[in-house]
Amino acid sequence: MQWVTSLSVPLSVLDLSPIADGSTARDALRNSLDLIGHVERLGYHRYWVAEHHSMSSVACTSPPVLIAHLASVSSKIRVGSGGVMLPNHSSLVVAEQFGMLEALHPGRIDLGIGRAPGTDQLTASALRRSAPDRDDFPEQLTELFGYFDGTLPPTHRYHRVRAASALGYRPRIWMLGSSDYGAHAAGVLGLPYSFAHHFASDNTMSALAAYHSSFRPSDEQPTPYTMLGVNVVCAPTDEEAQWLAGSGRLSVLRLRMGRSGPFPSPDEAAAYPYSSLEREQVTAWTRAHVIGSPATVIAKLQALVNRTRTDELMVTTMTHSHALRVRSFELLAEATAMRVPADLSKTNA
Repeated sequence: MQWVTSLSVPLSVLDLSPIADGSTARDALRNSLDLIGHVERLGYHRYWVAEHHSMSSVACTSPPVLIAHLASVSSKIRVGSGGVMLPNHSSLVVAEQFGMLEALHPGRIDLGIGRAPGTDQLTASALRRSAPDRDDFPEQLTELFGYFDGTLPPTHRYHRVRAASALGYRPRIWMLGSSDYGAHAAGVLGLPYSFAHHFASDNTMSALAAYHSSFRPSDEQPTPYTMLGVNVVCAPTDEEAQWLAGSGRLSVLRLRMGRSGPFPSPDEAAAYPYSSLEREQVTAWTRAHVIGSPATVIAKLQALVNRTRTDELMVTTMTHSHALRVRSFELLAEATAMRVPADLSKTNA
């Protein structure tokens, strides 16, 4: 039998700080502080946290606050945001926060920037205190970079503003996206690009093509660099992994129906009376998820890498049990050194 070697790209972690049914936000945040220690020891490359609001299943609403704690309890792994939703914030505040983080933890901080609100329109309005009357994301980016680099032109209205904690302390800046917009922006600006394959897989190839075609080399990024977010549940057997992943399927259904709640248990998910339409919808929404034993997962991930030619994978794992979430990352890390049958690598991701 022909064999293939281990996964060919680095693995990183995206943590949503899930609030499991029967637990609290404090429990979820403490789990995040525990998880980073495990994945750093296992050799994962970076650890990002996301910004979500008005969701009772997710504890991380403020990436810079959590990043500060995560960086303090780790020593080598890169820590960052996946991402900060820039329209929700002042560019000055983001620059000051992440400049401080870079000054405190030099060479370890990533600032992943997104354009979406990360929440519903009502909550977005509460965050911004007003409804946006236009898309000023490009202007926000220019302002953000200017605070880090001191490059705001004399004609800019905030030219005299000084972000003392940001100037000279620019973290590694990434552009995030789930469509061609962010891909094109990342390419034009010469930034590394992280695509949300885990929930927008229909757009993956189009966005990657847009990024590569628009890429302009920069001092920090002379060549294109891409990373894909991937939802993974890994367990000793395919059957157990599918059982555990039932929680995520029910959670996605509830979220899409506007009924966000704590992350359900596998038993609750198994007992849920799906209609035929709901099953079809959940299957469509989660078809890019990678679920199975270590051999199955590595084969599917390598097939994804082969198809997209991405440079890095960022794994997000959601299980009801924190211990089993840790185990999933452990099994995945251990499996990167194992050999799997080549024919399994043809399995669709």
